[in-house]
Amino acid sequence: MNGIVALLGSGEYLPVMNETDTYLLRQTVLDERKPRVVCIPTAAGMEGDVSVDRWLRMGKDHFTGLGADVEPVRITNRGEADDPGLAVIIESADLIYFSGGNPLFLYETMRDTRAWRAVLTATGRGAALAGCSAGAMFMGEYLPDLRAFSLRHQKAFGLLPKSHIFPHFDRMFAWRGVTMPVLQGLLPEGDYALGLDEDTAMVGKFSGEWKVMGRQRVHVITRNSIKSFSAGEFVGLPV
Repeated sequence: MNGIVALLGSGEYLPVMNETDTYLLRQTVLDERKPRVVCIPTAAGMEGDVSVDRWLRMGKDHFTGLGADVEPVRITNRGEADDPGLAVIIESADLIYFSGGNPLFLYETMRDTRAWRAVLTATGRGAALAGCSAGAMFMGEYLPDLRAFSLRHQKAFGLLPKSHIFPHFDRMFAWRGVTMPVLQGLLPEGDYALGLDEDTAMVGKFSGEWKVMGRQRVHVITRNSIKSFSAGEFVGLPV
């Protein structure tokens, strides 16, 4: 993947992410045309049409307001994820955006499909990729089981090797003095947890450095250390 990437703890399609999303759009287009944005609500596919339609509408309204041409791509099952027409739309995007919902459903729906291959093709030529909440989680190597508080629960796409990505981190780990050391003890040697606070993004490239944007912090947790980074700071990943 050669394009810029944004991983968000929450806040997709909301004004709090205007700075981040404007930055992403500016990185994608070098000519005078409007950037093309594809919004994919797959993670909400189990929530029904009302929820899916809401995410599609929010994405279109948000990015149109930022000056982009927006193409909502309705993928809620593997049949739609293998639709060649939808794959063509994804391949032509300058920014591909996965909103929140169920990370395991998102991963299982997208893996080994035309839609996911189209994502890889687009980002390979330099398109940007953004994922919020579940859309960030499925880019890690593992999907943690948030309810059972277990790690290495389920393999994901592994775009960030050895990672377990936790969105909404400030809410999940409100009692950090207790829960963070517990999380450290659960991490296998060599793995790390990436905690993304709400309304906060980590922006960069899988092969390079990352910068924090938004109102809160990003946390990198290994068995031996806990490091937190605020807006404007650069994040160092352990692998």
